[in-house]
Amino acid sequence: KKPKRPDDTCITDDHWLSSARRCPSPNQNTRPAGMPVSLVVVHGISLPPGEFGGPYIDALFTNSLDPSLHPYFLEIAGLKVSAHLLVRRDGQVVQYVPFDCRAWHAGMSCYGGQENCNDFSIGIELEGTDEIPYTERQYEALVMVLGLLEDKYPGTRGHLAGHSDIAPGRKTDPGPSFDWSHLHALRGKEHSG
Repeated sequence: KKPKRPDDTCITDDHWLSSARRCPSPNQNTRPAGMPVSLVVVHGISLPPGEFGGPYIDALFTNSLDPSLHPYFLEIAGLKVSAHLLVRRDGQVVQYVPFDCRAWHAGMSCYGGQENCNDFSIGIELEGTDEIPYTERQYEALVMVLGLLEDKYPGTRGHLAGHSDIAPGRKTDPGPSFDWSHLHALRGKEHSG
């Protein structure tokens, strides 16, 4: 069936997704002057690794992760990272950085011969792992978001990559568990419906 877009969902004039829960991150800055948004990067994240549903992704992106709560958190304590959006397992969307600003999601990266993908991309984290299949609600939310982003930022049309595509050898997410063909099939239904 065709994913449904809530009638009132839009990208606001100040570059926020109207239906997303806002959780502003300090880990952002301005894009280079005159740099158009021309890429969407799909990531996968779970904190602690392999666990879902807790408050720890919000905490990581807002620099409030307590390293004493899990051994893995000690390894990432002090990281200053963010993404524009997180799509949780139930399809809930959280936004940390407005789309016109630079989120710190890609790290050392290259797309189409252009380095520093943070400068020109929007980063979307999916709550998941390389091994565990993502949920149908996540695919449906992603389809909705991608449609809105392409309408607002036409340069992103046809430019969608995984973190592993822009940082090969360094990153593996969203991993083999992410079904690109299913995403493209759902997007085809949205465009044809």
